[in-house]
Amino acid sequence: MAMNKASKARPDPQKSLVGFAVGDVSYAVPIADVREIVNPLVLTELPHAPSAVVGVADHRGDVIPVVDLRVRFGLRPLPDRQRSKWILVHVDDRLIGLIVDRVLDVFGTAGAEIRPPPALGGGEETRGILGVTSYDGALTFVLDVSRFDELVRPIEQAGLLTGGAA
Repeated sequence: MAMNKASKARPDPQKSLVGFAVGDVSYAVPIADVREIVNPLVLTELPHAPSAVVGVADHRGDVIPVVDLRVRFGLRPLPDRQRSKWILVHVDDRLIGLIVDRVLDVFGTAGAEIRPPPALGGGEETRGILGVTSYDGALTFVLDVSRFDELVRPIEQAGLLTGGAA
């Protein structure tokens, strides 16, 4: 029995990145690190947290730290965060919420390798850029989600977070 390819679309195995915008710049994270994309949740601010960690939220029983990527990248926060999206990513044994301006697409690199990031200096200046690819005619910076652990570790060490992500 022959299957009609047009009627039974298969997911594209090359779609390995979730693209999003912060300001006028396109970014992406590996889809394997993404748990889900959600509308903004109720946010509880934490005193003495790094400025990019804007608080914590309760997501299905998990208390997750939330990082505003606009602040992380030196931009002003959106005046109305309710218009943003949150990408929940797995980092080691926990979830971290990333506030982005908008989610763009799920895409792949079309077989091309992710190129090394541009030389931006060391330490904090690199902002966790894993590499660069092109999508829809624009450069897209692929983020290393493991670098967000550096931001939230002090909060966990202070006992303000419990548990992780399942």
